Amino acid sequence: MTSRPELKEVDEAGFIKSFRNLASKGDDTIRVFNRGDYYTAHGEDAVFIARIVYRSTSVLRQMGREPGLDYVTLSETVFRNFLREALFKLSKRVEIWETSGRNNWSMVKQASPGNLQDLEEELGGHLDAAPIILAIKVSAKASEARNVGVCFADASVRELGVSEFLDNDLYSNFESLLIQLGVKECLIQVDTAGKDIELGKLRAIADACGCAISERSAADYGIKDIEQDLSRLLRDENSAGRLPQTDLKLAMGSAAALIKYLGVMSDSSNYGQYQLYQHDLSQYMKLDASALKALNLMPGPRDGVKSMSVYGLLNHCKTPVGSRLLAQWLKQPLMNKEEIEKRQQLVEAFVSDTELRQTMQEEHLRSIPDLYRLAKKFQRKVANLEDVVRAYQVAIRLPAILGTLEGVIDEQYKDPLDSEYTSKIQEFSNNLFRLQEMVETTVDLEALDNHEFIIKSEFDDGLRTIRKRIDKCRKDIEKEHKDVGNDLDQDIEKKLMLENHKTHGWCFRLTRAEQGCIRNKREYQEITTMKNGVYFTTSTLQSLRREFDQLSDTYNRKQSGLVAEVVTVASSYIPVFEQLAGVLAHLDVIVAFSHVSVHAPTAYVRPTIHPRGTGNTILKEARHPCMEMQDDISFITNDVTLSRGDSEFLIITGPNMGGKSTYIRQIGVIALMAQIGCFVPCSEAELCIFDSILARVGASDSQLKGVSTFMAEMLETANILKSATRESLIIIDELGRGTSTYDGFGLAWAISEHIVKEIGAFALFATHFHELTALVEPYPQVQNLHVVAHIDGAKEKREVTLLYKVEPGVCDQSFGIHVAELVRFPEKVVNMAKRKADELEDFSGKHESLSVDASKEDVERGSALLKSVLEEWKRETEGKGLSKENQVEVMRKLVGENDELMANPFFQSVKAL
Repeated sequence: MTSRPELKEVDEAGFIKSFRNLASKGDDTIRVFNRGDYYTAHGEDAVFIARIVYRSTSVLRQMGREPGLDYVTLSETVFRNFLREALFKLSKRVEIWETSGRNNWSMVKQASPGNLQDLEEELGGHLDAAPIILAIKVSAKASEARNVGVCFADASVRELGVSEFLDNDLYSNFESLLIQLGVKECLIQVDTAGKDIELGKLRAIADACGCAISERSAADYGIKDIEQDLSRLLRDENSAGRLPQTDLKLAMGSAAALIKYLGVMSDSSNYGQYQLYQHDLSQYMKLDASALKALNLMPGPRDGVKSMSVYGLLNHCKTPVGSRLLAQWLKQPLMNKEEIEKRQQLVEAFVSDTELRQTMQEEHLRSIPDLYRLAKKFQRKVANLEDVVRAYQVAIRLPAILGTLEGVIDEQYKDPLDSEYTSKIQEFSNNLFRLQEMVETTVDLEALDNHEFIIKSEFDDGLRTIRKRIDKCRKDIEKEHKDVGNDLDQDIEKKLMLENHKTHGWCFRLTRAEQGCIRNKREYQEITTMKNGVYFTTSTLQSLRREFDQLSDTYNRKQSGLVAEVVTVASSYIPVFEQLAGVLAHLDVIVAFSHVSVHAPTAYVRPTIHPRGTGNTILKEARHPCMEMQDDISFITNDVTLSRGDSEFLIITGPNMGGKSTYIRQIGVIALMAQIGCFVPCSEAELCIFDSILARVGASDSQLKGVSTFMAEMLETANILKSATRESLIIIDELGRGTSTYDGFGLAWAISEHIVKEIGAFALFATHFHELTALVEPYPQVQNLHVVAHIDGAKEKREVTLLYKVEPGVCDQSFGIHVAELVRFPEKVVNMAKRKADELEDFSGKHESLSVDASKEDVERGSALLKSVLEEWKRETEGKGLSKENQVEVMRKLVGENDELMANPFFQSVKAL
């Protein structure tokens, strides 16, 4: 870890007084104070940073006398790491404070998970997904229905999306929207009188989806000025009043809150730059938070291996914009067959042409910077000459990309590639030609080798004079380098380096092994010693360095006007950069899909997609794409058939650790991969289009939120029952385990029957309730499958081998004790468990055999006959002082004389006991 900087001389008493007079802040906000070349945090924030960043409170220091003020220092590098941790993983807000005089501190920058604009430079643009921020306004009706209006934005793209929709009392549409958009922060109205329950529900959903929550007052949602604000922000200033979106009153209230929170009206550079569009919730497959977790769609905090999540597996993108688009596509699977097949065709083009795929990845896409972030710098007027050069380097790369695409000779792929990429990139290349010409005319491209970004000296007589002096100074510095090399007898290529250090300017560096040669030589002055060697200088070099720095400063001042002109011209190309970013991101994701499809342990195949509302899902030799990538795993493939009227509801039984969960989850993953346009891990595949994937797969973290496992299970299941349609895919991995066996089984049966009878969705149910397999009798669309286990040896010493193969039929054992043996339970415990299990099996076996051959009518008739015999026996023996033997004799006689009772099958089974 970087060593912590020391707190330099400060007026401690004055700072403590200023700090304690600052306005109060929320618990989720961290204040950091910029001290120039390092940062400090104080009080509770210092303790938080000590624990999160340094993993120890021993780094805390105290400022002032008792009680004093805790503080911690952060170097520039540690501060940047802290920012990423706080904003992306912990969903905190961060405020940066700077001083404008003696203890006169003011906030200069702030950021939250959904609003990173102020700190984009500090974060370096390394974002896995676009930081979407959303505001919500709810109008509850008397019934279960809720009207929901939302407005959302990614500040880096300058678009506002709005949507208004009807939702149920569990807000499952809202949950699906948060996931579709990948929302990082959610603005919620706090003082909704009488709707505390609604507020709690919205908080819980946002929390489950990993969103930070910001509470806003009702005043922020006022729509009095929204039309005026939109007319300023939107590109077509006259359009705001005519837009159909402005009729969405709840969404407009959310838009007002979001615009105020982002502060976009206070920056005039935003005027006329935004677009407003309406988001249609139904154009994408719906996913809930449980499905996201069940399918391992996005990487979790503890996922060490990249391929543990579907995103990690598929993310072979070479550009930041591509990686962000992939994250978006995974949460927005398509519902339109033509759109899905259009993506498939493009993937197939790159799968079939290895040279095309490799050239695009390794030569072209790898060199593309984050164009959205670049455009944002130009828009915010913080771009410099280096950014212009980066834009130029993209422009000169486009003809090579075009050449590669035009080299495709297969006619079936040429047209799709041309319409999606070639023609669009050709247009962008033509538009950027003038920018290319301007940069080549004005910028000194040869100076780029020295990482210098300067205007050509020929462009101005004053610059030409200064440039000559700089070049002469540089030659003198190189001469001094040779002279020192000769004097010290060191190779100036390998041992004695000349460097332009960012802190010390021009200086020499000797390797650590050779540093002894300058000791006790007064003409060589050591500057600092670091891992890569010792830095030193000479009086001649110091003089030349000062001259070089002065000339460079003069050159930069002289060229600043020209640089500003060049940057201004380049800024006019912002719309081109943004549109080009979208096309290259699309290309990047498609090429990544083809890369994964080809390089999987067994190549993926292109699935056949049926029109919406029709067809079955049939997968041959299906595999879980993430599981098969794990080391030392030889994945066992399985077929899947989800067929209307025949196998709509699959009940999967089998041993613990036998592969039930993997089997049902891989079907969900394959369905999702197919609907984002990717190839799938099967030997053959045909799929219907699912409108949602709904899952119930465990509640590992619910206890931390004060919700019992069973309650969490019931909430998830209620969401499934309220949201599912005939076109949904339902995945249930165990149900009813958090309560008594009888209650749990009753619920599992009732829920399954409701799905089969009322909803009619394709569903997969992995369970240890073997009695549930009886559903096949009344419902022909239910099928039983089981995971095969091979049992070898006698009952006491049986060896269980899990084969991970799924076959038709029922498995009537769970092998739980076998799992206990696998994890080395004490032998006494295992033996006791086996004895108890055998006792319970014998007990239940006796009771199950009671009416093995008796029909329901036989049981009812036999019970009635037996009751009448007992009543007659009571009349004949009661109060007559008969011995026990005589009473038994009377019973035998009455039973023996009753021929109908003796012939009754139910009575025969009772008699056998």
